Amino acid sequence: MTDREHLAAPVHALLADGTTALIRPAVPEDHSQLRSLYEQMSPENLRLRFFATSRRSAEQAADRASAPSRPGYRALLAEVGGRIVGLAEYEEEDNGRGSAEISLAVADGQHHKGIGTLLLEHLVSAARADGLTAFTADALVENRAVLEVFADLGLSVARCHDGPELHCVIRLDEDESYLSAVEARGRTADVASLEPLLRPDTVAVIGAGRKPGSVGRAILHNLRTGGFPRWLFAVNPHVSSLLGVSCFPSVTALPRVPDLAVVAVPAAAVPTVAEDCGKTGVRALLVVSSGLDAAQAKSLRTTCRSYGMRLVGPNCLGLANTERGLSLDATFAAHHPQPGSVGVAAQSGGIGIALLGGLARLGLGVSSFVSLGDKYDVSGNDMLQWWEADGRTDLALLHLESFGNPRAFSRTARRVTRRIPVLTVDAGRTDSGRRAAASHTAAAATATMTRQALFTQAGITATRTVGELLETAALFHAQPLPTGTRVGIVTNAGGAGVLSADACAEAGLRVPQLAVDTAATLLDVLPAGASAANPVDTTAAVTEEQLGRCVERLMDSPGVDAVLAVLVPTAVASATGDDLVRGLTRAPSRRARPLAVVRLDQDLPVTLLPAADGGALPSYADPQSAARALAHAAERARRLAREPGDIAEPTGVDTPRAHAVAESWLTSHPEGGWLDPQATTALLDCYGIPQLPWSWAQTEDEAVLAAERLSGTDGRVVLKAHWPGLLHKSVQHAVQLDLRGDAQVRAAYRDFETRFEGLLTGVTVQPLAPRGIELIAGVVQDEVFGPLVLFGHGGTATDLLADQAARLAPLTAADVHDLITAPRCAPLLFGHGGDGPVDLAGLEQVLVRLSQMACDLPQLAEADLNPVLARPDGVASLDARIRLLPRTAHDPYLRRLR
Repeated sequence: MTDREHLAAPVHALLADGTTALIRPAVPEDHSQLRSLYEQMSPENLRLRFFATSRRSAEQAADRASAPSRPGYRALLAEVGGRIVGLAEYEEEDNGRGSAEISLAVADGQHHKGIGTLLLEHLVSAARADGLTAFTADALVENRAVLEVFADLGLSVARCHDGPELHCVIRLDEDESYLSAVEARGRTADVASLEPLLRPDTVAVIGAGRKPGSVGRAILHNLRTGGFPRWLFAVNPHVSSLLGVSCFPSVTALPRVPDLAVVAVPAAAVPTVAEDCGKTGVRALLVVSSGLDAAQAKSLRTTCRSYGMRLVGPNCLGLANTERGLSLDATFAAHHPQPGSVGVAAQSGGIGIALLGGLARLGLGVSSFVSLGDKYDVSGNDMLQWWEADGRTDLALLHLESFGNPRAFSRTARRVTRRIPVLTVDAGRTDSGRRAAASHTAAAATATMTRQALFTQAGITATRTVGELLETAALFHAQPLPTGTRVGIVTNAGGAGVLSADACAEAGLRVPQLAVDTAATLLDVLPAGASAANPVDTTAAVTEEQLGRCVERLMDSPGVDAVLAVLVPTAVASATGDDLVRGLTRAPSRRARPLAVVRLDQDLPVTLLPAADGGALPSYADPQSAARALAHAAERARRLAREPGDIAEPTGVDTPRAHAVAESWLTSHPEGGWLDPQATTALLDCYGIPQLPWSWAQTEDEAVLAAERLSGTDGRVVLKAHWPGLLHKSVQHAVQLDLRGDAQVRAAYRDFETRFEGLLTGVTVQPLAPRGIELIAGVVQDEVFGPLVLFGHGGTATDLLADQAARLAPLTAADVHDLITAPRCAPLLFGHGGDGPVDLAGLEQVLVRLSQMACDLPQLAEADLNPVLARPDGVASLDARIRLLPRTAHDPYLRRLR
């Protein structure tokens, strides 16, 4: 598919009021509707559009937009319910500046729905793909509506007065201002579109059967017994009522048009039912049916898009919203969810049930719950935006097995997690086998590493199990975040304190020695024989009052960021284990620092102990669970404490030349593949990525001459064999090191010719590199997640040591810092061992420039710089490989429904 063909594909997108519009190119068959679009405009709107009220201008505009496709011109239409309601077009200007003149028209009666803005967003994306850098437009000064549309796009707009007209120049740069504006518009439209799903006035259950145990009947039962206070109907042609709910033979026979239709019919009937719902005007579908084949699935998707219905499912448990005055429980779960402030979305119905059950045991209610199922439409991204706007949710739990648009999800999550903690179960961590990848970078970029990069950059707290997620949720809900990783441990049993200290260390927390004055204040309130080291051993003789005062004083200590109270029931103290716990719950539950309790005799993995002030203390059955939860809290606090940062943009980048290099190489290699050394260097030079000097030689004499030029003061050089497809030179013994003089160079070249006869196309000659730290830096283009930048320990042991970190491009300054500090080898870069720090600024630039190259070039499948030599006096790549594929750009931030 060519770039233009990809951009010409019709897509559906949400308007500001939550309804759906089809965005597509104009075709000759649209002429009649386009003419009607203008004919139905008021004289005033015609004047504002054409600077005159002449109908002839309208006729010409319809002719132009519906003419056959031609170079330099694009016309996009917005269609709602089969009717054209908007047109945006551009015509490239012949001025050599990469600009195009645009025009915009929206049907009368369709203003203030975001139609014009949505069309312009899609036109901007198409123009960028066509290489344009600016739009120009002329508008009458009094045409405030269109001028506001231009101003609110989020792009830089320059205006110039020319009598009664304004000449506008709109720069098409995709910066943070534009992306934020698009994101804000998308959020408004998305939340509005979910209203019929999560706040319906009328609900109909289609497929509610008479037989007990049927899914439809269970959902109808939950809706009725859950207290849904608005209009509720059932569709069943065989009975007049069911469970006290009026039944009707079909959707079209209902006395009111449902906002939400729950579909619980056999898979074969789903497409017909969906079509009936669409024709009736239903605004949202919840499809719990499973087992749809490919044709049925396609029909369901198409119908929902055609009629503008949002869709949850199929193959799901249902949804619920517990807000006051609604009590919507459209699930077939065994128990009604309790009202509360936790938002839950799970792709797996089983995981959803487990999360709801776990929250119920903790006494935590949900604000809303959505079982996403096969996720044809509504996704985790939608739910994050709903929770952000609902005014009730203060904690979100996600279970996602797949991602439709990870880069858009990441932007949304980065924003939402600044306000609401978002926790997830990292499903699918293990690989049945790493993909058959040629380069070290691609081999290291596993699905696990990619998902972890997404969660980390998005600020999402990723846990390994449902149990760990609930343990962490309990702490996040009940306690403040710690300001660091220092934990003070208080215990009435020394052995339990040792176990707890080990658990904290294993979770990445610190158990510091307490200051002398802190220890003294603790001993003042503890029984004889107590120890005020960390862990603090109160002895088994501690009383309820003594433990409470000890914890209070430790909480006030500047040397700790969190306190862990580890209690064991004994028959020694005047206070029982329960008394000790009650002593802790009588104090304020929310202090400046978090407090967690471990009770080794506790039956449940985690509970919330009610406190006297109405709050709660999280209590765990083992120290490991508590330590993991505290570690997650500390990491969230760390991320919130630093600014998210802007995208790092390198200077001196020649993007047009990079595109030319890539396109030229793919023209001669249409199937793609690994670049030769010359093309690789040309591409790296476009981004200013430093390489050790090298020269290409195709004969023995050329190799000798190159060695003389490059050998430097000590006269030593390196020869590397090359042929198309050679990747791991060390494995093939295709590298000769430490060569001195003509004779050794000639001998090395002849050895290559002998061993690689029929393969060898030449050699690269380099000076022998000085000593330094060998690293790897690379990029791999993931089909779903986009470009992933990888960094870590390099050289011949790269795969063996597996010491790499990864982040999704584009990188912020914070991402770059995390990449450099995450690998185990990071201390070496900062001077551990006495050699002094390497050129950290140079390393950062290599990663930033790789990120930029990956974002600029969709054709870049892999880039592998290994090794990258890092020294105090600079950074340079000693060997580089790049693979290109014939791919087209995909705008991940363009508003469209899946």
